[in-house]
Amino acid sequence: MTQQQRWNTDRIPDQSQRVVVVTGAGSGLGLATSLALARRGAQVVLAVRDVDKGRAAAATITAAHPGARLDVRRLDLADLESVQAFTDGLRADHPRIDVLVNNAGVMAPPHTLSAQGHELQFATNHLGHFALTGLLLEPLAQAPDARVVTVSSLEHRKARLDLDDLSGQRGYSPMGSYRRSKLANAVFGIELQRRLTAAALPVRSLLAHPGYSATGLQTNGTVALPRLLFGYLARPLAQSAAAGALPQLYAATAPGLGGGEFIGPDGKGEMKGAPTRVEPAQAAVDAAAGRRLWEVSQELTKVRFALPDLTES
Repeated sequence: MTQQQRWNTDRIPDQSQRVVVVTGAGSGLGLATSLALARRGAQVVLAVRDVDKGRAAAATITAAHPGARLDVRRLDLADLESVQAFTDGLRADHPRIDVLVNNAGVMAPPHTLSAQGHELQFATNHLGHFALTGLLLEPLAQAPDARVVTVSSLEHRKARLDLDDLSGQRGYSPMGSYRRSKLANAVFGIELQRRLTAAALPVRSLLAHPGYSATGLQTNGTVALPRLLFGYLARPLAQSAAAGALPQLYAATAPGLGGGEFIGPDGKGEMKGAPTRVEPAQAAVDAAAGRRLWEVSQELTKVRFALPDLTES
């Protein structure tokens, strides 16, 4: 494939009839994703924990694209009450949603519990997005080409999905817990597609990962060693946030993608490059793990999807 043929934001189809929700839209991959979609005409809901930061992001997008249609709304994924309030307001204003990009995340903070008492990374990166997706499934099902894009990480391949200590009380590893949350993202995205297929709903679940991209994720709130390693020492090897956002933009907009596909960079080790189909870890496609994670997530969030329960055959 020549450089001219490689996929980039110029190849995003017209989005002028679509409503797109992007979590973590205030900076990094979320801001880059929101900017690219707004440029192609989408009405973009910037779902952010810090509304002032979200408004600054909206101003950045509007400066680049004066006609951008933007809606800044507060969403704290670590607090399930905030997720409920966000979805209540969004559904009232948007009976149809075309794309949900589950992008927001935290990486390797000190041991912290969420409002509901779960380890912060698992709560934010997985449980909040699980609840958000379930509560928005009805408006997503109203769109003709609806997609849920859940952003995982290369680090998901180093993880083990241990669901027996979700508060981290038995022992907390900042990076170990981050990797587990990113594996949970992958397991969830694939299990969601199984259930969407069983329900014959016109919604597709896709996964993406950004390779190694220079964003604030590695430095904001991260404990010292991961911050030094990923945020500074290895930073010269990273691609830009705009480049890192390409896989999730491709998953959200490219024609011809099937549900359950995983999109990542095409370069060596999937660290950087143009978006292409990649393979998830074997642990991510384990159907038994998918069912177990789904059951635990429903129990912890109190959110039940209007989808069939899949029992072991």
